[in-house]
Amino acid sequence: MTSTGPLADKDRIFTNVYGFQSPDLKAAKQRGDWDDTAKLMQLGQDPIIDIIKESGLRGRGGAGFPTGMKWGFMPKEPKPGKPNFLVVNADESEPGSCKDREIIRHDPHKLIEGSLIAGFAMRARAGYIYIRGEFVRETEALRKAVADAYSAGLLGKNVAGSGYDFDLFVHRGAGAYICGEETAMLESLEGKKGFPRLKPPFPAGAGLYGCPTTVNNVESIAVVPTILRRGAEWFKSFGRENNSGTKLFQLSGHINTPCVVEESMSISFRELIELHGGGVRGGWDNLLAVIPGGSSVPLVPAHEIIDAPMDFDGLKDLGSGLGTAAVTVMDKSTDIVRAIARISYFYKHESCGQCTPCREGTGWMWRTMERLREGDATVETIDKLLDVTKQVEGHTICALGDAAAWPIQGLIRHFRPELERRIAERAGRTMLEAAE
Repeated sequence: MTSTGPLADKDRIFTNVYGFQSPDLKAAKQRGDWDDTAKLMQLGQDPIIDIIKESGLRGRGGAGFPTGMKWGFMPKEPKPGKPNFLVVNADESEPGSCKDREIIRHDPHKLIEGSLIAGFAMRARAGYIYIRGEFVRETEALRKAVADAYSAGLLGKNVAGSGYDFDLFVHRGAGAYICGEETAMLESLEGKKGFPRLKPPFPAGAGLYGCPTTVNNVESIAVVPTILRRGAEWFKSFGRENNSGTKLFQLSGHINTPCVVEESMSISFRELIELHGGGVRGGWDNLLAVIPGGSSVPLVPAHEIIDAPMDFDGLKDLGSGLGTAAVTVMDKSTDIVRAIARISYFYKHESCGQCTPCREGTGWMWRTMERLREGDATVETIDKLLDVTKQVEGHTICALGDAAAWPIQGLIRHFRPELERRIAERAGRTMLEAAE
């Protein structure tokens, strides 16, 4: 029997996501963090990985890859001079996403304990938390939490009395969106420019400093201790099959109460917005479209998403994706073409320039979107733009090319009449001016 929401308070993992309590170590322990961590580690490294596999946890950073399977790729017996590493992706730069920063601000010890247990399971010698450069106060909070954990013997030598040695470092990035891509992040950690690497080799074979490495999102790591304490079956009891667990949703845009909230996977969009977003501004009839997973996923029109399950498979079936679950709601006051043009500018600005399709294509797509916004184009321009997005998609080293292409593809798929209306309106004005 699985639940698709709403989530009961007793089942919430992030009990301090709003910061009503202190984030410090003493308060974290009162909330259940660091509760006999050594006993959890006594389960054994491979059994911990098996529990995470059994729980159905999929990566919370956007791609949704099975977390336990990813951990299983790491070498069981690290070679001399080639230690295993864990890297936690806290470079939260996706427009609309704001969950990881709340974990770091208010519940940092969940992330730190999760890093220790994940590192132990993967035989990692050390962990690195790569945090977004603009997160100044969050970096301060995280560094303080790490220092407190060291002082309490929860990091370093013989962590929590378990006999295992594990160090954790906080590395502040320099503010590049591309460093959210796992291999670009590894390059940046090594002190180089954040260019994504060709794969293979994958990080589990040759990652940070050429050593086996696993990169996981903040939320993926932070839920691990609770899963081990409460059991894989408990976590699987939320959400549809292959979409297990609870999830932090970030609700923004034209709703009455924007928020970050933990809910069951597979909760319907309507229930999520009614319960936590205060409803759509102006009522449900005023809903135009939704970007369900951060700016890189295609938008979904109102009539398709209104009763859709908010999970990986449900949104994939709609031609979009759950991504980071950054839900941006747009009502009928939205200039939808302008919104997507603005997103196109973001990807043009953030392209690292390594791949020709992305370096040249993102700029061309943005300029074309600006012309379409004004109606200064022809109907053939729409087809040409769609064709170019297909040439960029899937032809770059990392997924930024896809991220730049998908919002435009979604716009053309669902709102082509609006593009054609602007073109016709502009042409009509031009003809009228010529006649005068």
